[in-house]
Amino acid sequence: MSDEGVGSRGLDELPALLARDDGFVWIDVPQWEDDTEALLVGTFGVHPLAVRHARERNHIALVHRYPDHLFVAIHSPLVGTRGHVHYLELDQFVGEHFLITIHGPLNPVVPLEEALRETREVAERLEKGRLRPSSPFALTYAIVSTVVRHETDMVNDLAREVGLLEQAVISAVDEEPQEFLGKLFTVRHALLTIKTMASQASEIYRRAVTIIDFAPPDGLTKMRDVLDQYERVASIAQSQLEFLQGVTEFYRARTDTKMTIAGEKLAVIAALTLPITAISSVMGMNVIVNSSTHWPLLIILLALMVSLALLLLRWAKRQGWW
Repeated sequence: MSDEGVGSRGLDELPALLARDDGFVWIDVPQWEDDTEALLVGTFGVHPLAVRHARERNHIALVHRYPDHLFVAIHSPLVGTRGHVHYLELDQFVGEHFLITIHGPLNPVVPLEEALRETREVAERLEKGRLRPSSPFALTYAIVSTVVRHETDMVNDLAREVGLLEQAVISAVDEEPQEFLGKLFTVRHALLTIKTMASQASEIYRRAVTIIDFAPPDGLTKMRDVLDQYERVASIAQSQLEFLQGVTEFYRARTDTKMTIAGEKLAVIAALTLPITAISSVMGMNVIVNSSTHWPLLIILLALMVSLALLLLRWAKRQGWW
């Protein structure tokens, strides 16, 4: 990218492009390859520690400052099967005259197109002339802002699901408890993952703003704006988590109340049948025997048990247990 516009070049032209001072270079690496390390170390003088972090999977966001460039590792979410949220890693080397973006490592089940979504979207905007970044910091701002926008869209979709779950709880829609709890915790997991990613990225950019000294004033302003964007996403995700927690507590309270009422009814039933069981177990073998049955006594015992059950039921009703 130069004053003349945007153009694609081969790696053989890279030394000549880096020698120019009328633009900057963007290299997007879809997947780590054998010659990637040689490019980073041999051409750009990247520190071995940063190379290792770019080659391996990082489970948290990272930032390293070097004399002529900044290394930043962030993540974006992708919801997979059964509610699993994949961490799509994007590593960036941001220099005064170059930007290198490296994707991955990826889970084998994640399509490569998903990992390249933000960089390809920005590349398309560049090709169509809708984006003209003045520096690598402006370009990384466009890429990371696209990541944040997609995270915001995901939070918006999850908030819609939270609203539907709230309606189901309030309207007492009959649904299998395990299935409904699964929905609640799947949405919670996705929101928590996005909040974690956004919170970590905001801390990384807060650190980057304080340690970088070769960024142009406009680039520093854009980095502060990225920090603000991540803080906003983390705050919105947290508010949705709190709302979902309220929905979950309401659902659990209603379920616990149903279980308590059912337990009380079962206790009343046990209390009603206990005297009857005692009478039948004591007198049964004496009234009904193999050779003969004492019918008058049997009728009296049955009447006594029914009367006793009705008396206990009436007493339980007066106590408010039934």
